[in-house]
Amino acid sequence: MKNLEELREIIRNSISNIDLNRSPQELYDPISYTLNLGGKRLRPSLCLLAADMVGGNIEDALPPAIGIEIFHNFTLLHDDIMDKAAIRRGKETVHIKWDENVAILSGDTMMALAYEYIMKAPQTLRTKVFSVFNKTAIEVCEGQQFDMNFETRDDVSIEEYINMIRLKTGVLLAGSLKIGAIIGGAEKETANKLYKFGENIGIAFQLKDDLLDVFSDVEKFGKTTGGDIISNKKTYLYLNAFELATGDDLSELTELSFSKTVDAKEKVKKVKAIYENLGIQQVTESKIEYYYQRAKKCLDEIKLSLEKKSELVKFAEILKRREM
Repeated sequence: MKNLEELREIIRNSISNIDLNRSPQELYDPISYTLNLGGKRLRPSLCLLAADMVGGNIEDALPPAIGIEIFHNFTLLHDDIMDKAAIRRGKETVHIKWDENVAILSGDTMMALAYEYIMKAPQTLRTKVFSVFNKTAIEVCEGQQFDMNFETRDDVSIEEYINMIRLKTGVLLAGSLKIGAIIGGAEKETANKLYKFGENIGIAFQLKDDLLDVFSDVEKFGKTTGGDIISNKKTYLYLNAFELATGDDLSELTELSFSKTVDAKEKVKKVKAIYENLGIQQVTESKIEYYYQRAKKCLDEIKLSLEKKSELVKFAEILKRREM
């Protein structure tokens, strides 16, 4: 059985071998640029890992895994337009390097290419694989819309936020694992358990991102913190702070959130101090542990040997411990 790093290398090589030397060049160059920006290639690697761990042939799962990666990058390309982001993985985003019209059209083409690769699943399993992928793609878009809706709402609940990150982040990890399991010949129960594992670990992953945006070590890791605070992004930390804050903390938090003139660095410093006073880091860590344990329970219930599940156990541990 191959480890996750070996599977990532297979994905990297496969991505680099996609022939995008097509016409019109203005359409395909941004796609090639996007796919070659790098990234962890986690989702397609998990697809291959699931196929391998249930005893399947990873070659059968490789084309759909590539489709998953193309889809993921398509979502990032369009997210960058919506977020007006200038940088992705240290490089100019497509809509900055070219323009928005090019980015939209290239993204649309990536979505079509993703479906083309998904449909290269083994013929007898194609309908099942397509169904899982299509449901996943729709839910990721639902998550993105919820996220955008939250920007103009002041009544977002913690439950709504958790559901949003489940859709925006969790279901693609989950769907990747389930597709790999289906192609690998897993029983329905095993495929569904792997899906739930991915869903829960995806939620934990995003909560960890929320936490690191505020509490990561800038000097040690070179990570600029506080971006979510500056933009008033309704993260798990933000929502819990408003639920827990009273008196002066609540007054200052409200003022900082709605002020248009406060200095960004000062805002981060003051909001972080309120978070520390309210124990928000501990609250968030507790929730991460909750979803990590839910994911672990799903994995424990899968009727495979510990050896076959070991790579997913390591994957979950890495996500839980990561500090940047």
